[in-house]
Amino acid sequence: MNYIRLFIVLVTITFSSQTFALSDEALFQRARTSYAAKNEFALVEEASQLKDQQYLLAPYADYWLMLLRLQQNTVRDEEVQNFLAQYIDMPFTDRVRGEWLKKLGKEQNWAPFFDEYALFKREDIAVLCYALQGHQLLGDAEVTAQAKTLWLTPSELPSQCTPVFDALQASGALTNEDIWSRFRLILHVGKLGVAKGVAARLASVDATHLKLLDRAYQSPQAFLDKPPVSLKSRFGIEASLYAVDRLARNNIQSAIVTYKKVQNLLEAEQRAFGWGRVAYHAARSHHPQAVSYYYLAEGAALDEEQLAWKVRAALRDQDWPTVLDAVNAMQPKQLEQGAWRYWKARAIKVVEANNPEKNAEAGELLSKLSTERHFYGWLALDDMGSVLSNPSVDFVPTDAEVNAIANLAGIKRALELQRLDMRMEAKAEWAWAIRSFADTELLAAAEYSQRKKWYDVAISTADNTKVTHNFNLRYPTPYREMFRTSSREVDIDEAWVYGITRQESRFMHYAKSGVGASGLMQLMPATAKWVAQRKGLRSYNNSMIHDLTTNIDFGTYYMRYALDLMNGNAVMATAGYNAGPSRAKKWMAAKPLEAAIYIESIPFLETRQYVQKVMANAQMYAPRLLEKNSGVKIQTLKARLGIVPGSGQSVVYDEENE
Repeated sequence: MNYIRLFIVLVTITFSSQTFALSDEALFQRARTSYAAKNEFALVEEASQLKDQQYLLAPYADYWLMLLRLQQNTVRDEEVQNFLAQYIDMPFTDRVRGEWLKKLGKEQNWAPFFDEYALFKREDIAVLCYALQGHQLLGDAEVTAQAKTLWLTPSELPSQCTPVFDALQASGALTNEDIWSRFRLILHVGKLGVAKGVAARLASVDATHLKLLDRAYQSPQAFLDKPPVSLKSRFGIEASLYAVDRLARNNIQSAIVTYKKVQNLLEAEQRAFGWGRVAYHAARSHHPQAVSYYYLAEGAALDEEQLAWKVRAALRDQDWPTVLDAVNAMQPKQLEQGAWRYWKARAIKVVEANNPEKNAEAGELLSKLSTERHFYGWLALDDMGSVLSNPSVDFVPTDAEVNAIANLAGIKRALELQRLDMRMEAKAEWAWAIRSFADTELLAAAEYSQRKKWYDVAISTADNTKVTHNFNLRYPTPYREMFRTSSREVDIDEAWVYGITRQESRFMHYAKSGVGASGLMQLMPATAKWVAQRKGLRSYNNSMIHDLTTNIDFGTYYMRYALDLMNGNAVMATAGYNAGPSRAKKWMAAKPLEAAIYIESIPFLETRQYVQKVMANAQMYAPRLLEKNSGVKIQTLKARLGIVPGSGQSVVYDEENE
């Protein structure tokens, strides 16, 4: 027995001495591993050692330990309270508070729940639903309106919300009509599984009905040709409208022909709703009759996306009265977006050309928009007759101001996390540290991160200024010699190359997308291999994609290729760089289009925003990259965008196949 005890002591001493001998970084990485393995025993020891060694990131080990204990329900409430008090100024504190609130809500421990809920800052639907549930059970607040608003959101809701809706339904506050409304809403945003759960609340719907939804999803044409359920029933109507929506997504032309046959079996509201769905998919598919289908939907309540695509379809048709009608139908929150203010002003100028009062309204819209720093702001500036030249540098932080930022504990932790490749945590720490900074402090922070070559954070920090700006920090030019050389070799606009790179990677060479694109110019491995073959580089291997020079050379080569495919049209080439050249060509109209309208009607949100940002970036870079005394004049953004030529024919494509 004494030998066994001696062995345990020796092992303990050996383990402790090895742990103590580890560097701060190695010990910290071991703590991360222990957290991932849910090894609370080891994590307790490692957190203690890190604290004793006063390592900069020691609080994160305590944080992981607290999360682990909350997950395993091995922590007392007073321990959580002490943790929150100790780390009140850390970015992870509110996440811990949220996890604790979920624990308290699950236990229905409402007194401490509501004390802590008042301090909770994050958006978390599960926590919100616990709060609604608590108010219902305690009867201390009326939450019916708030709960019903949540019910009618087009998203999947966590299980914590179910008791809230159960109580509403039991009380009669959640009516069958409310249930049908959410059922329709969820079906038409493509969440079939969630819709089935909603329908299960209806006494008139059983398992057989729910199986019919699968048929509508899988074979919408067959479902509509021979409906397996009567269109005289509410379920039959909603299932058929869903099948129309599915068919329109798969084959818009078949949906139009089929719905014309089905529509007469529906009442006016239902018929208009169906045309609203057909019109939406027709607009996204660039169908030449999309606007006319929207007029068949008159009386239907169109959602934000349907109204947005009504505007886009009308823009492609140059139907400015319809553009104005659709924008005016938007709710104030949607109309606050720069896109719709811009197109509203443009529409007013055409439709109300002889109305001085309305023209003044358009001028006010453009004037305010022109002060905003985004794509539509630059377009508005052009419409007002101004040319965007090199913006003045309003504020350059001093070394003392930059050093003051560098000495902040939160900034030091962010840099250390970045060094350890904990990039998500690093950015969260940085964002927390600068959350209350004034413009001048933000620019000092941006300057510091740029000096550390943390370019993406430098850009996003400088972008956050409201009044005082520094465009050198917003639009940095790292690796200038490489970009200049590669751009000249393939004869493309260096400002465009910088515009692409800023959008692709924010100049972080390690950047990697979710689909496998890598490096400064976010090249796909297959694209890089193709470029290497075209350039005759037989020694190329996939690891070379991370080499800065290779990545820039290959990226600019592909940009030249895309530009040649699009007959020199940079807007289409940019769309092709993001979504593929074949798609960029499909999005052309039969007749030439103002490039801003071509961009506005790109069906993919990601690509639409990508092209807008790249072209705006290029416009900002152009004056900065001009050689001195070159004699080249700065062109407007509209001139840079130009005109997208017509294809000679209307191309209608199916969304699902994209």
